[in-house]
Amino acid sequence: SKWDIREKVWEHLEASGLADEFILLMAPSLPQGSLQACSSLGELDVFSRAREVKVDPDKPLEGARLAALQARKTLLVPTPRLRTGLFNRIVPPAGATKEILRRCATSQGVRDYSVPVGLDGKAQVDLVVVGSVAVSEKGWRIGKGEGYADMEYAMMVSMGAVQEDTPVVTIVHDCQVLDIAEELLDDHDLTVDYILTPTRIIQTNCKRPKPQGILWHKARIQRDGSEMLGKIPILKTLRSREKQAGKDVTLQDEHPALANTNRAEISNKVMAANTQPQPAPGLMGQPHVESDPGNPKLEGSDTVTTVYVGNLPDSLRVSELKSALRELKVIPARLSWQGAQHRAFLDYRDQGAAHRAVSSLQGLSLGGNALRVELARGTKHK
Repeated sequence: SKWDIREKVWEHLEASGLADEFILLMAPSLPQGSLQACSSLGELDVFSRAREVKVDPDKPLEGARLAALQARKTLLVPTPRLRTGLFNRIVPPAGATKEILRRCATSQGVRDYSVPVGLDGKAQVDLVVVGSVAVSEKGWRIGKGEGYADMEYAMMVSMGAVQEDTPVVTIVHDCQVLDIAEELLDDHDLTVDYILTPTRIIQTNCKRPKPQGILWHKARIQRDGSEMLGKIPILKTLRSREKQAGKDVTLQDEHPALANTNRAEISNKVMAANTQPQPAPGLMGQPHVESDPGNPKLEGSDTVTTVYVGNLPDSLRVSELKSALRELKVIPARLSWQGAQHRAFLDYRDQGAAHRAVSSLQGLSLGGNALRVELARGTKHK
């Protein structure tokens, strides 16, 4: 699964001593390896020809933002998690010194030197630069699991800011270039045309179509326990516009038949998988957590919210429950398995993720039993 690949990448980085040197999950510093890979942008013809470049706001891509500004290109940076709008645009100031350009490339500089760009903005993006957790030489990409890069690209399609042939570049460490099965990709997943590492430039020649807009029927109302459209106002505006234009903007959770079908597919897939012996239950890492991606444990969290999962069948294995959690994208920081008592406890770092888990798991059938799910009594507070 995608989660298995994310965990594999993180484990490899830790084992190789590279976790602090280069990881596209909010690295604490901008290391030499990242700078070297970002500087390779200048070797791409598609970069040389580009006038406006969209680059993700992640810290390890600071070098890519700087490269665009130093080449006197207009820089478009998404607002973090799209909470306050869509994009920020920076035009290199006339006569700007190298120090000012370096400042413009930082997250603070983006806030200080940019102007907002909304759905009505006249953007014409010639090159898209995104981060990845893993990517294959065929162009298949796996992100952090939250879907923001895919969503941003789909929104640019709706704005007319990108075309079918707009190239997409990702910048990763060499160990993040892996074999990825195409069946892991969904219709909304963004693919890449170029991969830059500290040692290589890879042209993927990917033929898989990129997203052609927001796939509303695959979007969930609930995301991390709260209303997705409420957390991303610009997405709500886009949905309203597309509804007025006559498009079907029905969300997954608003379509009971589709939601039930998806849950049945998850149940069947989980029970059909895991035919080999699995390791004993333990910690389930969450590499997408931005507060401390290198430490999947719960130590240091201010609060822990626990979800009770009951009515587990005798035949169910912990690996099968883990598979269901992965399929539903509600992976806990820790899982306590009590199969003999037909129950399990899932610990989450925040209440929003716990509420989303309750909503996603409630009534899910595993092994013929409908799960009973609720917030556990006596949630721990640290």
